[in-house]
Amino acid sequence: MNDLLTRIQDNVSNVIIGKESVTKLLLAALAAGGHVLLEDVPGTGKTVLAKSLARSMEFSFGRIQFTPDLLPSDVTGLSYYNQEKGAFVFKEGPVFTNLLLADEINRATPRTQSSLLECMGEGQVTVDGTTRPLGVPFFVIATQNPVETLGCYPLPEAQMDRFLMRISMGSLSETEERQMIDRYINDQPLETIRPVCTLQEMAALQKECRTIYVHEDLRNYIVSLVQGTRKYASGSGDTNTRSILEGVSPRGTLALLRASQGYAMVQGRDFVAPEDIKTVAVPVLAHRMISEAAYTQQKEAAIRGLLNSISLPTEDWTRP
Repeated sequence: MNDLLTRIQDNVSNVIIGKESVTKLLLAALAAGGHVLLEDVPGTGKTVLAKSLARSMEFSFGRIQFTPDLLPSDVTGLSYYNQEKGAFVFKEGPVFTNLLLADEINRATPRTQSSLLECMGEGQVTVDGTTRPLGVPFFVIATQNPVETLGCYPLPEAQMDRFLMRISMGSLSETEERQMIDRYINDQPLETIRPVCTLQEMAALQKECRTIYVHEDLRNYIVSLVQGTRKYASGSGDTNTRSILEGVSPRGTLALLRASQGYAMVQGRDFVAPEDIKTVAVPVLAHRMISEAAYTQQKEAAIRGLLNSISLPTEDWTRP
C-alpha cells in the first residue's frame, strides 16, 4: 500500500475495529477524488469512521446534520446586507471545507439535497450569480439509514450518481465486538488520534492516482461491465433483473475507472489488476442503476452476475 494511505489506515484502525475492507474502499475513493455514501442501520459506526478519517488528515472539516427544515443556504452559504460596509457580503456555508460530513443526508428535502449537486460534481458553488471554488481536495462523506422511512426522503438519482461509491458498514463478528468493548471500556480513541497526512500530501496523491496504469484489456472489461448494465435495462436480462429501468451512465464508466485506480494505489501497485475492478464494481455501479423500486440487493446481485459472466483474458497487467 502507498505509505501515506498506510499511515491513514493504521490511524483509523486505532478507532474502528474490523472494518479494514470498508476503510480501504473509503481510501480508494479519497485517492480517486470521489465522494462516498456510507449506508447502514444506526449504530454501525458510520459517523465515527468519517470523523476518524477527518482527524487523520490536516483537512479543514465541516459537518452538516441534515434535517427536514434545513435550507439550501444552510449548506452553500448566503449573501446578506452588511450595514457597516454598505454592501452585500457572502457568508460561506459548511461546504467550504476539505472534508464534509453530510450526516443523515436522507433526512433533508430533495431541494436541500440538490444544493450538493454542483459542489460534488464540479467542486464549486454558485450563489447569486457568483461562482466560488471549494477547497482542494474536496471530499464528501454522507451517511444514511436505509431502513428508516419516517421523516426521510429518498436520494434522487442525480444525487446518487454523484457518489463514487456506496458502502455498507456491516456488523461485527463476536471476536471483533469483544475487542471493541476492551478498547472502549476505559478510553475514547477518537479523541486521541492525531493527523498523519497534510493537505499537500493528499493533493499530490490524488494527482498521482490518475497516472495508475490501466491495461487495454481492462479498459475494454470496464466498458463491457457498464454495457452489461444497460442490457439489463433493455429487458434482455433474466427474470430477476427485469425491474431494472436504466443502466449505468457514462459518469459511472469513469467512476469505475477512477475507483479501480484508487484501489490499486491502496493495494500498493502502480497498475490496475482485474481484482481491483471486481472489488470496486458493486460499490461503484449498483447504486447508479435505476429500478422500479429501491431493490439494492437485486442491483448488487446483477453486478455480481456480470462479473461472473464476463471473462477476462490472462495477461501481464503491469506497466509496459
